[in-house]
Amino acid sequence: MNLATYARRNLFRRPGRTILTMVAIAFAVLIFSILRTVVYEWNRGAEEAAKDRLAIRHKISITMWLPRKYVDEVRSTPGVKAVTWANWFGAKDPKERTPFFAGFAADQNTWFDVMDEMKLDPAQLDEWKKTPNGAILGDLLAKTLQVKVGDRLVIQSDIYPGDWEFKVVGIYQPLRKTADRNSMIFRWDYLDNDPRAAFGKDKVGWMLARIDDPGKGAEIAKRIDAKFEANDDQTSSMSEKAFQLSFMGGFSALLKAFDYVSLVMLLILGLVLANTIAMSVRERTHEYGVLRAIGFPPKHIVGFILGEAVLIALIGGVIGVGLTALLINGLFGPFAEENMSNWFPYFSTPPTVMALAMALAAALGLIAGALPAFRASRLHVTDALRRLD
Repeated sequence: MNLATYARRNLFRRPGRTILTMVAIAFAVLIFSILRTVVYEWNRGAEEAAKDRLAIRHKISITMWLPRKYVDEVRSTPGVKAVTWANWFGAKDPKERTPFFAGFAADQNTWFDVMDEMKLDPAQLDEWKKTPNGAILGDLLAKTLQVKVGDRLVIQSDIYPGDWEFKVVGIYQPLRKTADRNSMIFRWDYLDNDPRAAFGKDKVGWMLARIDDPGKGAEIAKRIDAKFEANDDQTSSMSEKAFQLSFMGGFSALLKAFDYVSLVMLLILGLVLANTIAMSVRERTHEYGVLRAIGFPPKHIVGFILGEAVLIALIGGVIGVGLTALLINGLFGPFAEENMSNWFPYFSTPPTVMALAMALAAALGLIAGALPAFRASRLHVTDALRRLD
């Protein structure tokens, strides 16, 4: 008899309790994996941001505008290859097929040159440049709004009053998952020339600059900001990754809460497993006394108990990882990527999270079994043999 054989044979001596413990561990691993996936994927979009793009916004806040003439100043900065700009529109669908989506006004001559992860048919791009109220939609948004190229589309805004009428002139496809497939892009000059947007006349919300050397991004950003230091409207230039992370600042508390909750789930997992092992040890005290009496040293008793605890934890962990792969990667992940791409362009539990969940399950198995194993190994043979329950 060895440690593995003993642990395996004793695993289901109390099948109901063991199975319930494994189920509890599996669900703890599943919830842990879900929470870690949310945190991982929330930051993944920023990690995948283009290395050769800078974002330029108002120094005080993204909600404040910059003068349109700044675009030409940025364009003339050494190291900058191309510049585009946009204004946030805050689009809402009056028919409520989708409550809210990303809508913004962009420069029709430069946007798709800088944002090259959005694939648009050249003929549709030419049509956009000819159509003042032309709009380009992401493929998923077009599907949700049930429109196609050539259709009339009426949209409302959180910022600008009334109904805004557009003609759908193109639908873009993502070349990388960093491209939001649920966005609407229309012409900046269409917004700028409308009386309802007069309070933001000749203003831009942010600029995106493509640079010739990603390794000099910080240096080029300083050059850009230096141009406007003496102006009333100063700029804050940063990498696209930093720009995206700035939007996540408001969610940092929520993400931190997810971290804490995932730790709580591990604590619950440990307590459930510790209770199961402690009950098993109490029931087998007499048995351990017999083992000691026939020559098994204390270290073998410790090994038997720890082996059983780790085996239960690993089986529960494997079930939990299997549920994660099925429910997250197989079902919810594809749904989220298709219908929530503005929040989660990616959503799948990476192998590293699954491996971490398994490693933590095994570690908690060792920790949960440590105290009962230590106590069992310290029992006197005569005291253990007197225990018949």
